[in-house]
Amino acid sequence: MTDYAFRIVNVFAEERLAGNPLAVFEDGRGLDDAAMQALALQFNLSETTFVLPSTRASAHVRIFTPTFEMPFAGHPTLGSAHVVRSLMGSDEVTLEMRAGVIPVRAQGDVWTLEANAPRTRAVAASRDELAAMLGLAATDVGSAPLWVDTGSEQLVIPLTSVAAVRNCKPNAELMVRYGTVALPGGGSRAMAYVWAEVAPNGILARFFFPKYGAIIEDPGTGSACANLGGWLVATGASRPRTLNIAQGEAVGRRCRLGLTVDAAGAIFVSGRVIELGRGTITL
Repeated sequence: MTDYAFRIVNVFAEERLAGNPLAVFEDGRGLDDAAMQALALQFNLSETTFVLPSTRASAHVRIFTPTFEMPFAGHPTLGSAHVVRSLMGSDEVTLEMRAGVIPVRAQGDVWTLEANAPRTRAVAASRDELAAMLGLAATDVGSAPLWVDTGSEQLVIPLTSVAAVRNCKPNAELMVRYGTVALPGGGSRAMAYVWAEVAPNGILARFFFPKYGAIIEDPGTGSACANLGGWLVATGASRPRTLNIAQGEAVGRRCRLGLTVDAAGAIFVSGRVIELGRGTITL
């Protein structure tokens, strides 16, 4: 029998019981893929991470949802960096992931990651089809929906108003039809990230994905925030630009994410991490 220490942290949190929760195992050595996947299902959070030694970075981090492993995700990156700092003592860490080595730095408990350069591709679905998928009118869908990949490819859909963001009622079957992307390690996932401007530097966003035939809403999605940065770069938006993104209000887990796209087009995502508790699992 072996004890494995873990921590529960809330990412993009401005208060203790807010943000997007994450379980981080401090030392994943001795756990095989099946055990990591089973532990992620046991916790049943959106993601669970496992810290491992790395020859390329401060640490190697593996990210599991309850059903599959991810190459990159934003709140697991920031939350894992917070734990790695506690273990190693540095405000600047690099995390080796399947998507590459991600640099992360802290100012206090606010962490910032630098995302990969974006790759984009056109969306095959029409505006009417995207609107039907979201339970909206076609006029609610803004210009230039794109598939964007800064580490995890996602469907980014601008909407024409904050009201449209709040009024989304996604259809799981249509999301599988129009919003599915292949995963690097095999399999596929479906999702949609919708957003609209609240103010010149403010965004309201929501992230949806189907699970067992129902629509799940993620409270705070750092990878999608990075992909919004990629959308800004791809569509020629003015830069440098810094945005404050509100997410999670519809599910009672308010998150605040920071997005900066610098003059050269580099993309940075930031958020506060709050440690909530620690424990051990015995296997």
